This record gives sequence, structure tokens and C-alpha cells, in this order.
Amino acid sequence: MIRRSLTGPASPTAVDGWVPWPAEFGRRYAAEGYWQGEPLGERPRDWARRFGPATALVAGPPTQPVRLSYAELDRAVDDLAAGLAGLGLAAGDRVLIHLPNRIEFVTLLFALLRLGAIPVLALPAHRRVEIEHLARLSGAVAYAIPDKHEGFDHRALAREIVAAVPAVRHVLVAGDAGPFPGIDALAAAGAAARAGRPVGPAAPPDPAGVALLLISGGTTGKPKLIPRTHWDYAYNASASAGLCGLTGEDVYLVALPAAHNFPLACPGVLGALGVGATVVLAPSPSPETVFELIARERVTVTALVPALARLWVTAAAWERPDTVSLRLLQVGGARLDAELARRIRPTLGATVQQVFGMAEGLLNFTRLDDGDEIACTTQGRPLAAADEIRIVDRDGADVAAGTVGELWTRGPYTVRGYYRAAEHNATAFSPDGFYRTGDLVRLTASGNLVVEGRIKDVINRGGENVSATELEEHLLTHPAVAQAAVVAAADEQVGESVRAVIVTAPGAAVTLRALKAHLRERGLARFMLPDLLTVVDELPLTPVGKIDKRELRRRLG
Repeated sequence: MIRRSLTGPASPTAVDGWVPWPAEFGRRYAAEGYWQGEPLGERPRDWARRFGPATALVAGPPTQPVRLSYAELDRAVDDLAAGLAGLGLAAGDRVLIHLPNRIEFVTLLFALLRLGAIPVLALPAHRRVEIEHLARLSGAVAYAIPDKHEGFDHRALAREIVAAVPAVRHVLVAGDAGPFPGIDALAAAGAAARAGRPVGPAAPPDPAGVALLLISGGTTGKPKLIPRTHWDYAYNASASAGLCGLTGEDVYLVALPAAHNFPLACPGVLGALGVGATVVLAPSPSPETVFELIARERVTVTALVPALARLWVTAAAWERPDTVSLRLLQVGGARLDAELARRIRPTLGATVQQVFGMAEGLLNFTRLDDGDEIACTTQGRPLAAADEIRIVDRDGADVAAGTVGELWTRGPYTVRGYYRAAEHNATAFSPDGFYRTGDLVRLTASGNLVVEGRIKDVINRGGENVSATELEEHLLTHPAVAQAAVVAAADEQVGESVRAVIVTAPGAAVTLRALKAHLRERGLARFMLPDLLTVVDELPLTPVGKIDKRELRRRLG
């Protein structure tokens, strides 16, 4: 077992702008078993020894799927790591990965980790504004892309990024590389160069140091970078896998973008590979694609955001897909309304598990034995015994049990600061290291959290606070409403009025008067009723499937 610095490495992974855990916390988390084991880049070697011929990855078009065993995955990682080293990439280099769900995402991720380089995980839907910002912020020296994805030519984007950010010296392409180095070609060159020898840096990365940089999932401002260490992220994945009961018999479907924390490590790709399960990378989360994959690969576990869960349940009601193998459907990224949650098991045959977490760290799960009431109406409880949570008022004082307040947290896998964001960190973290999540929650008598919205997602209507999340859930109970978002509208009389923005169900229509009547029947207070109604064809979504209220407000003017 590798054990070095618990307060941050002396190796190149001690990147500037990283806020490590204080030494006393590092010693505690290591002593209690949360931080242990080898760096993430070495783990595929162990998996190859343990699971060798078992299928690790399945990806590609349904007609010609690509399959890699655990032994083949480890060799592919070594080959690509050698090719990247030949290109001049080394420990400490940041590499921006902008790949969809394909084999190269996994092999490149582990190849960089094996070299001690630091992957920066962008999301497929990101475009020039986000990519240029992330490249500059991270100091990336290389940018990995597909040739094309969903009709968009990423090679043209790469030319713009290289011109705008001089530090980006290399573009790595999965597919038709054009003028750039191809990932397959680099792997082939690496295989020849290494001649069967294992690959790695002269000094193994400190597992207490930064392994990768995730992207913040908020909808306000530019994305921030979240530094996750080898040890804390390994715990994130392995403990999640244990809680979900994952074994080598499971087949985990990656329906969401693999670069997002939820399908990557909650338990996701890393958790599934850690127990010898098979990981299936879906090119799209659409029902027509995933239902075929679930039936063909006998998928047992997958993860969705609420908007996709609703889409799957609606489609399954009339398609009647073969989902008999599916035992667990995780839903996270936003609060899942109880009525939709109750439809999942009868429609898809899977147990529903709510997951409330954040790429910054803290994860809350409903447990598999909680029963339908808790699973459908709460967002679970913390993963680790060492997770510390506080629910506080506007002044930072703890609120009474059952009272709504802001969630603060710290623990063995919750970061102590964003990367290169000292000014923001001063307000995002308390002096004693608690992360101020911005989420409004309450704690139930059963010890589970219920998410009531965001601090910035509360509308102050004439002095009354209207929770947008709560009102959205009530709107979704109307049969004519397929999707709903609630935002503030400027109002001279009350300061902020309440605007409901909805997508109607096919062939349905509804008026503001009818919606208000429906909400009154549900017992909502008068101040909670929407003042305005806007019907749209679709709601804008963030790259991880959350309703993008910033973009929605922009569209509404």
C-alpha cells in the first residue's frame, strides 16, 4: 500500500490553486480507512489480475459493439500511456477531455492517470465559451475530442481553441483525426515503443494528491474546477458500489455523459470496474437506444436525471421494452418528484434509488431496503459515517430538526476548495472547512434529507418565499404538464412575481386559471400560485440534464 503525504504531495500533482485537507483530517481519514490503496492509474492493473478475461467495457454502435476484457483494458491503457509519453505529456500536465461515451474516454482517462497527468473532464455539450474558459483556467496543454459528435465537428472547435489558448499544444482525436494526432495511432505507437513493458512515471503519483479535475454542475456563472484526489475519489466510487450492492454479476449502463460525477463514480464506471462488473457505454440516453442496450446486454443498474427518468417511464408505458434484468435505477442531479418515483418500479421493474450529491463531494443515497415511502419521498442520507452535515439559517446558526435551512458539509471525499478560485472559496467554504452547498434541505425523523430547493432558487414574492422546486413538483401533477420550471419575473408591486414555464403533454393544453385551480385543490397557499404562465416547446437543459434556468431566463428576456 502506498502511503505518503496526507496534506498534499511534493510531486507535480501539487498543482497551484489546490486547497488540501488539513493534516489532522488527513491522518484521521487514513486511520479510519477512508483513504487507502494505490493511485487511480494503477487500479486497472489490479483489476486485470483479478478479473482478467471478464468483460470490462462494451461500447460502439449496436450493430458492431466493441468489447474489452479487463486484461485488454489494462493493455490498452499502457499502450496509450506510452503513446502520450512519446508525445511529451508527463506527470502534472493537465489534459482537457471532451469526449462522449466511447471506449477512448475510459482508456484515455486511465492512461493520463497512469502517467500522473491530470484529466480535466469537460461535458459533451460544452462549446467554445466553456472549453476556452476551462482550458485557460486549468492550464491545459492538450485537448482530447471526438472527430464529430451528434453532427458537430469538434476538429473545427479544436482549431479555435489552439488559436485562442497558446498553452494547448496538442489536440488528440478519437476517430478521423484529420490534421491532428489520432488516439488510436498514439496507442499503436505506444504499443510498439513499450514492447510489453508496463508504463508509468519515474515516481508514482502521491495518492493523496490531485488525480483529476471535475466540472461544477451549477447553472450560474462559468464552470468551476473541482480537484479530486486519488484516495478520496476511489472511496467515492468503491463505497457507493458497496452501498448499491454491485458485484461482478452486474452490468452497469452509462446513459448520462461519463464525464459527469454521477455516472463516473457514484458508483458509475469506476465503482463498477472496481468489483468486476461490465460497463456499457450508451451513445445516447434516448429510450430507443437504451431500451435496446438494456435488453441485449442484460443491464442491471443505471443512473438518470429526473427529466430522463420521466422520458423513460413515459416511453416504456407504450413501448413495453424488455427491462426484466434491470434491478436498480438511480435518479439524481435534481429532486425526483414522488409521483414519478412511484411509477418507476411498476413501469420499468427496477428499485428506485434517489441520489442527492455533488461533484464537490457529499453523496446521499436512499438505501435499497428503505422501502417505497422513504425511497420516493426523500433524497437519502450520507454515504460515510465521517460525513459531517449542518443545516443552518442565513446567519450560519443550526436550525431546529425538521426546519428548512442551507446544507453545509465536510468529510473524507468533500473538497476544501475549488481549483484556482481563492476569492470564491472565501465565501463557498466556512473558516472551519464546511462546504456551503447552497442547497435548501430539511432532515426527516428517519434521518434522511429532503431537498427543498436552492438558496438562489427561491422567489421573494412580496415578502413571502416561494420555493421554485416545490411549486414545480406540484405543477407536474397536472396531467397536461410534461415539464415545468418556475422562475421569477420582475414586478413593480411585489418585487418578484412567479412565472411558471411548462411543456405540455402531447395533445394537451392548459390555462393559467386551470393550473391555479389544480394547485388550490392540492392545498397550496395563495402566495405559492403562479402569476404568469408561459408554454414552450422545450426547456433548455444543462449538459448534465438539469433545467438550465439561467438560459431560460435569457430566453424569456
